[in-house]
Amino acid sequence: MQTDYVVGQDNIEGRLGPIGFDIHNRVFVVSALASVVFILLTLLFPERAGSLFQAIVGFATGTLDAYFMLLVDFFILFCLALVVLPYGSVRLGGPEARPDHGYLSWFAMLFTAGIGIGLLFFSVLEPVYHANVSLPLGIPSPFGSDGGLNPEAIPEASAMGLAGTFLHWGIHGWAVYVVMALALSLFTYNKGLPFSIRSAFFPILGERVWGWWGHVIDILAVFSTLFGLATALGLGAQQANAGMNFVFGLEISTAFQVIVILLVTAVALVSVWRGLEGGVKKLSEINMVVAVLFFVFVLFAGPTLVGLKGFWSGLSSYVTEFIPLSAPFGRDDDAYREAWSVFYWAWWVSWAPFVGMFIARVSRGRTVREFVLCVLLVPSLFIFVWMGVFGGIALEQLYTDPAGSLVKEYVIDDYRPELALFGMLDGLPLTGLMSTVGILLALVFFVTSSDSGSLVIDTITAGGKIDAPRPQRMFWATVEGLVAVVLLLGGGLAALQAGVTATAIPFSIVMLLMCYSIVKALNGELRRKRDVSR
Repeated sequence: MQTDYVVGQDNIEGRLGPIGFDIHNRVFVVSALASVVFILLTLLFPERAGSLFQAIVGFATGTLDAYFMLLVDFFILFCLALVVLPYGSVRLGGPEARPDHGYLSWFAMLFTAGIGIGLLFFSVLEPVYHANVSLPLGIPSPFGSDGGLNPEAIPEASAMGLAGTFLHWGIHGWAVYVVMALALSLFTYNKGLPFSIRSAFFPILGERVWGWWGHVIDILAVFSTLFGLATALGLGAQQANAGMNFVFGLEISTAFQVIVILLVTAVALVSVWRGLEGGVKKLSEINMVVAVLFFVFVLFAGPTLVGLKGFWSGLSSYVTEFIPLSAPFGRDDDAYREAWSVFYWAWWVSWAPFVGMFIARVSRGRTVREFVLCVLLVPSLFIFVWMGVFGGIALEQLYTDPAGSLVKEYVIDDYRPELALFGMLDGLPLTGLMSTVGILLALVFFVTSSDSGSLVIDTITAGGKIDAPRPQRMFWATVEGLVAVVLLLGGGLAALQAGVTATAIPFSIVMLLMCYSIVKALNGELRRKRDVSR
């Protein structure tokens, strides 16, 4: 596609004392000012902010629940259509392009994208909660009204609890990422446009995409990424605080969680200053090694066969119940669908610019068919193994000794989700040591999410430049931490959910329009292939 646009043409450059800047003079200014205003208003009026956050969550999960369910179902069907239609043969980067990374390296990088703190926070919480509380599709609870255990209900409830968890972390979420990453890849590598979300709308808007229409799209992407990251950071702070309470007896409080966020944001600033190679890359490599060792310990220190059985039974039920769990209508499990599924679909939409840009940067040279299948299936399978093992072991602990199980206490009796992982670790050897490792993992996931997220937001607000001055990235890392703080102060988990859903609602429309642009781009690529072959 031919355009006169030059990366950074709308930027303003200069210095404020020792601080240099190179910013898009509209996207950066609007995004930064709106972020500062949001932080100040939430701090000044926390009660009103909390009421507003609750109203947003209620509207998104109660009124727009069918919309979000249909939206993500459509993304899955769209991805499958790309695989089976001739579009799948198109190569990202053109017919002569070859992958920049081998399969093992590519898969390893896909593992690190879009997972983060969720592996730790939800891998025990969700299977146990769904099997015993939200009960997808009306599976009978193993616990009767008198608190007694019904052994006949255990296998089905456990399998469905795991399947309900796999739904939220499987191909539904990765289909959202595929749409974003594929659009960025096609319009950057095949069409020669800037590595920017607005570029995907060139077939719709033409040269107007470099004006205010494009500015609005990028601003929405900034806020979508900002609030998606703030949610992850808030959950990470809650879990780190809970772990410190579990191991060291420190108090669980919002004030302490704010301190955790501020301290870890300070570490993230150091990582941002060191740059991609010296900061986030080294932390990510260390974190992945520790995470794998942590998983191996849980697998072999716990009942190994139980953990593997959890993975298999959850996967079998997930495949069997995939369509019923994905359906937006004709269901009586509102607590599961609205409080969990809709929140997740909104969260994935909010994370799409962040994760999509990362996936696009490492996927040049793949065919569309190869790209879609691998991005949908490989990370999903990795997550299923992790959550199947952690969730399966936790469920076994719960049903074997319900009276003495901390999992039952933290998830069912006294709902304290941030302690769920540590309740499971209490039933394994070396509880104190491994709980400390879990805390460190949560904190490093926190740092790497803030670090890489600030790089993405800075790229967007610097007009597509990837070498903008470091103080700008430090500014956005600071803003991410402050947004997480004010959301916690403004209502805790409900406020975090509200921040995600508020930005996901408009950005979901952006992603729907992206599907049209993708088809237009792929049609052009197929025509070019036919012309070359004649």
